[in-house]
This record gives sequence, structure tokens and C-alpha cells, in this order.
Amino acid sequence: QVQLVESGGGLVQAGGSLRLSCAASGRAFMSYVMAWFRQAPGTERKFIAFITMSGGRTYYADSVKGRFTISRDNAKNTVYLQMNSLEPEDTATYYCAARRVEVATLAHQYDYWGQGTQVTVSS
Repeated sequence: QVQLVESGGGLVQAGGSLRLSCAASGRAFMSYVMAWFRQAPGTERKFIAFITMSGGRTYYADSVKGRFTISRDNAKNTVYLQMNSLEPEDTATYYCAARRVEVATLAHQYDYWGQGTQVTVSS
């Protein structure tokens, strides 16, 4: 089992940047695929990006490709989401998630979730 805690959200102007962090506690962090999702009020939770256990492969939703970068530091049990060129449409609560071994892009496929961190982008 793994516990996840996100941080780094906040208010930023359009065109700005934020870096989100997700610290994992528990054992065997390297056995988990890690992902970021986001959810705006009244909408479904949507996939943003995943990173494989070793960090060797990443995959992004089209809406963030070229602007967001997911990375992980297995020595620190932490996954990051660097967000650049932010747009008002990126406003949402951002969640990190974990599942064992296999990559996935659907929320129901992930077993562990953080509490979320709010990102607000002003125009």
C-alpha cells in the first residue's frame, strides 16, 4: 500500500508555471506506475500523464503535451508535474495516483490517490 500527498498548487497568471509534487509513503515506490489527473468542478477526473516505474517512459494527454512534464525521483519517493505555459483551462484540482506495474490512462484503473491540490490560472 502507498499513501500519496500532493503539494505545489496555487494561483498563477496565464503563461506562468507551477511545479506540483507528490510524495509517496510506504514501501516499494518503484513498483508503482505514477500518474497525474485533474478535475474541474462538474466534470470527470481526466488523465494528464503517466510515468513508468523506472521513469523510462512517459505519456501525455494531447491537451498538455509540450507544456507539462512528468518526472519521478525514486530515491525520494516523489513524482513531479512541471506545468509551463499555463492557461485558464488548466484550472482544476490536480491528483496524483498510483497503480502497480501496468500503465493506464483511466481513473478507475488506479488504486491509490492523493487528496488533491488546487491549481487556479487567471487570465
